[in-house]
Amino acid sequence: MPDVHPHNSAPPSPWVRRFAPLIAPRASVLDLACGQGRHMRWLAEQGFRMTGVDRDPAAIAVVQNVGEAVLADIEAGSWPLPGRRFGGVVVTNYLWRPLMPQVLASVAEGGVLIYETFAAGNQTVGKPSRPDFLLQPGELLHWCSGPDWRVVAYEDGFLAGPDRFVQRIAAVRRAPAPSGPPGAPEPVVERYPLN
Repeated sequence: MPDVHPHNSAPPSPWVRRFAPLIAPRASVLDLACGQGRHMRWLAEQGFRMTGVDRDPAAIAVVQNVGEAVLADIEAGSWPLPGRRFGGVVVTNYLWRPLMPQVLASVAEGGVLIYETFAAGNQTVGKPSRPDFLLQPGELLHWCSGPDWRVVAYEDGFLAGPDRFVQRIAAVRRAPAPSGPPGAPEPVVERYPLN
């Protein structure tokens, strides 16, 4: 039986459930555009310390007992969590491109970004349909490229029931590589289980 909570009938995203184990136990996790908290609740039940941000006062009222609840319009105002970094950052069904550098900067070294939202093609099956709200092919890969990120999983395609086009990524922010003297042991290779 899927997880169903009294304030939100939607179960947690299978993508979030699949890659949440990559987040360090008891880490602080940011749920950006958290809505009524389907992911905040589920992640809190897994033992994570939650912070949720949303611009809807009614949604924030629902999640305030789950963790830190921050009321903020992140599209029109300033970033509400300056300087804070999290062991996990979860974003689902939300895209505001000017915010992407701040979202990425909010992931601590060794932390995990779990992102899933609508992609190009969704305009053929429903809303959102505006290009501003649809990821272009490879866009999340582009944002997580470079030496600071290890992409663990990426998908871009069509899901049925309800019909939608999505793009999603799970990526780990790498810690700086240790520099040692010649002949020093190789660094430990991290294992990212793919359930």
